[in-house]
Amino acid sequence: MEVRHLAAGQPPHHEALPRLLGEKDPKELTAIGSVELLSHKKLALFCSARCPGSIILKTYDLARELREQGVTVIGGFHSPIEREVLNILLRGEGSIILCPARGVEKMRIRREYREPVDRGRLLILSAFSEKVRRPTAVAALLRNRLVAALADKVLIAYAAPGSKTEAFARELLSWHKPLFTFDDPNTSNLVALGAAACPATFQEG
Repeated sequence: MEVRHLAAGQPPHHEALPRLLGEKDPKELTAIGSVELLSHKKLALFCSARCPGSIILKTYDLARELREQGVTVIGGFHSPIEREVLNILLRGEGSIILCPARGVEKMRIRREYREPVDRGRLLILSAFSEKVRRPTAVAALLRNRLVAALADKVLIAYAAPGSKTEAFARELLSWHKPLFTFDDPNTSNLVALGAAACPATFQEG
C-alpha cells in the first residue's frame, strides 16, 4: 500500500500540532489511506489497560453507538479495550484513524485493515520514521499526544488512579481540550480533575 509523507506546515498537517506539542511536533507524518479523514471532526479514545467490568460494558455500548452514528474515531487502539473498540468500529461504515507507536513504511498491514483502507474509511497515521519498528513506552506517549492534539474531543473511558493515563488526562486538561468520561463511580478521579460526563452523542457538528 502507498505511503504518503505529510510535511509540517502543509495541509493536511494539522495546525494545532505545533501549538500543543511544541518541540515534540513531528516534522513529518506518514500515512496509509485517505488523508482527507484528517479534515473530519475527530473523537480520540483512550483507556487504561485494565479496567472495571462496568466500564468495559459502557465502552462496548459506546463503540456500537459511535459506529452507528458514523463518528470519526482516532486512537492508538493499543490497550485490550481499545483494540475491541477498533474491532467493533471496523464492522461499521464510519471513519477511523489508527495511529501506531511505530513507523508504517515496513509495517505489515493486517488483512482486516485492507478493505477499509481501500474504501477510504481507515487512515493509518504515524509520526515515526521507518527506523522505529517496535512500540516503546516513550513512543506510546508521543503517539498519544499526537492523537489528542489531532482530536477535537477526547474520551478517556477509564484511568486507573495514579496511572500514566490519569497523568495524561491532567496534561490534556491543561491544553483546554474537551475531555469526557463515563458517568460511573470508577471514573470519579477523572471527574475530580475536570472531565465532563459523556454527551448523548458525539456526532459531527
